[in-house]
Amino acid sequence: MVEISTKYKLGVRRFGLINWIGLWTLYQKEVLRFLIVWIQTLLSPIISSLLFLLVLTLALGSGRSDMLGFPFIDFLAPGLIAMQIIQQAFSHSSSSFMIGKIQGNIVDILYAPLSAGEVIFAVTMAATTRSFMIGIVSIFIFYFLVGIEIKNFYAVIFYTFISSFILGTIGIIAGLWAEKFDHMASVTNFIIIPLSFLSGTFYTINNLPEVLQLISKCNPFFYMIDGFRYGFLEKSDGSIFVGAIYLIILSILLWFISYFLYKKGYKIKS
Repeated sequence: MVEISTKYKLGVRRFGLINWIGLWTLYQKEVLRFLIVWIQTLLSPIISSLLFLLVLTLALGSGRSDMLGFPFIDFLAPGLIAMQIIQQAFSHSSSSFMIGKIQGNIVDILYAPLSAGEVIFAVTMAATTRSFMIGIVSIFIFYFLVGIEIKNFYAVIFYTFISSFILGTIGIIAGLWAEKFDHMASVTNFIIIPLSFLSGTFYTINNLPEVLQLISKCNPFFYMIDGFRYGFLEKSDGSIFVGAIYLIILSILLWFISYFLYKKGYKIKS
C-alpha cells in the first residue's frame, strides 16, 4: 500500500508569548465599533448627564442643602459623570459579545490566533477607552456649565480606569451568559442601573440610617463614584483607601472569572 503523505501540518506559533499585533488589531476593531456610531455611544450618555443635571437643578432649585460642605450642583456633577462612565463600559463589552453571538461573527474571534487572555484584555481596554472619552468630554463640558475642576488628577484617572475595567469585565460575563436581548436588558435594568442609582450619585450616604449605610458600603459602585468625586472635591463619603483596595481585588477577581468563562467557551462553543 502506498503511504499517504501528510500534506498539511499544524503551524508553529511565531509571535511569541503574546500576540501583540492580534491584540492591538482586536482593540482597534472594538474602538472603531463605537466610534462609527459616536452619536449613540459617546454623545448620547453626555446628553443624558446634562439632562439629569438640568432636571434636578430646576426641580430642587436653591433650596437644596449642601452636600459634604459643597453646593448640591458641585456634588452632583462628578457623580453623574462617573455614572455614565460605569454604565457605558458595561454597555460596550456586553454588546460586543452579545451581538457577536446573535450575528454569528463571534467565530471570527474564536478562530483567530488569540488567547482567551488577549481577547478579554482587548475588549476590556476598548470599554475603558470609551469610558475615558466620555469622561474627558463630560468634564470639559461641565467645567464651562457648572465650574467643576479637578483637584486630584490621580484619583480621577485611577477611579475612571478601575471603574470602567470592572464594568468591562462584568459586561463580558453578562454578554457570554445572555442568549437574547431580553436577558441583557434584565441585567441592565435590575443590576447595573439600580446599583449605580443607589451608590450615592444623588445623595450622601451620611443621611441614611446606619443599616443602609453599611449596605451602601458593600456596593462597589459606591466606591467608584465616591472615589471619582473625591478627585473634584477632595472630600468623600467613605474611605478612599478601603475603596481602592476593594475595587482592585474585585477587578482581578472579575477579570479571571471572565477569562475562565471565555476560555471554557461558556455558551459560545457547542
